[in-house]
Amino acid sequence: MNVLNLFRIALIALQRNKLRAFLTMLGIIIGVAAVIAMVAIGQGSKQSIHDQLSNMGSNMITILPASNLTGGARIDASSLQTLTIDDINALQRKAEYLSAISPVSSTKGQSINGALNWPTSMQGVAPEYFDIRKLVLKDGILFSDNDVKAAAKVCVLGQTVVSNLFPNGEDPIGKVIRFNRIPFTVIGVLVAKGESAFGQDQDDIIVAPYTTVQKRILATIYFQNIVASSTSEETSDAATTEINDILRTTHRLKAADENDFSVRTMAELISTLSSTSQLLTVLLTAIAGISLVIGGIGIMNIMYVSVTERTKEIGLRMSIGARGIDILLQFLIEAIVISVTGGLIGILLGVTVSVLINVLLSWPTLISESSIILSFLVCAITGVFFGYYPAQKASRLDPIEALRYE
Repeated sequence: MNVLNLFRIALIALQRNKLRAFLTMLGIIIGVAAVIAMVAIGQGSKQSIHDQLSNMGSNMITILPASNLTGGARIDASSLQTLTIDDINALQRKAEYLSAISPVSSTKGQSINGALNWPTSMQGVAPEYFDIRKLVLKDGILFSDNDVKAAAKVCVLGQTVVSNLFPNGEDPIGKVIRFNRIPFTVIGVLVAKGESAFGQDQDDIIVAPYTTVQKRILATIYFQNIVASSTSEETSDAATTEINDILRTTHRLKAADENDFSVRTMAELISTLSSTSQLLTVLLTAIAGISLVIGGIGIMNIMYVSVTERTKEIGLRMSIGARGIDILLQFLIEAIVISVTGGLIGILLGVTVSVLINVLLSWPTLISESSIILSFLVCAITGVFFGYYPAQKASRLDPIEALRYE
């Protein structure tokens, strides 16, 4: 008996019990849909994190002060004072793998425009900071090196600050606002960046020359941190090593001394968060894959029932010349048809659910072709694996005993 005839017989057998066949497929449908949706959510989250961090500067390097105490309690990094303008000058002179460097002196306070006020943070930086952090100017101009040297009281506003201090659509360029009682002239407005991967509003910020923040607000010569940009994402590791060597020399640290600073790269953060997201995706997919196993067990169960119900039919086919291999293929094809059909419906449902999650819940999803192909292959393998044993049982029936079966 050729395979085409076996397919026809299998389809006729399934049409006789449409509801039972559908209920058998249900486990496969739910399993495949769940796997595709979970992978789409996981991959979407991973891609979203990568894009947001890359938008902050994928080759960005952050240098933070750190305690070099060998014993006792460690103090908060923000209260440490180890980074100065000498570090900036040394890095600018000696670093070969850095394309831009900027100190950061940050503080929080109340920004005021007339009767309106808004609590926000001010970042005191160098002009290079805008390129490092990929901050784009929307209106006005950015402050210059001359403004830094003069400690000019000028600033650039993020969109959140603009919305709260100028809610009626008034042009903020040229206006004077106050920050912690210090007047600042607004010379520019930044393009909105939205929330970061950590849920932080990147537009709730005022940017000013670091000398202005140091002298007029903080009264300090130290920086909270230094941000730099490596020449490329591939040279981040080399730039990190270079920074360590230069700063250890500048800080006069001995070979046995711990660093009184720490260096963090955006590539490390992207790798860490991507690994966490990948682990979560694997876990969710494994949980969803349990449905496929349950669906496969359902197929095995129904095929055993089908063999029992059709024992006389099997005996009749054998008595007129059907071989054991023909009976085995007949029931195996039925199991594969159930599994594959359920898989196709599950793929369609999984893709639809993934799209709806993205549209209705605004969760990032990324439908992976590999997950679809893998799910289809798993369905076919499930049909063969769980359908083989009932089919083998059917092929080994004794024709005479099968014909006598009641």
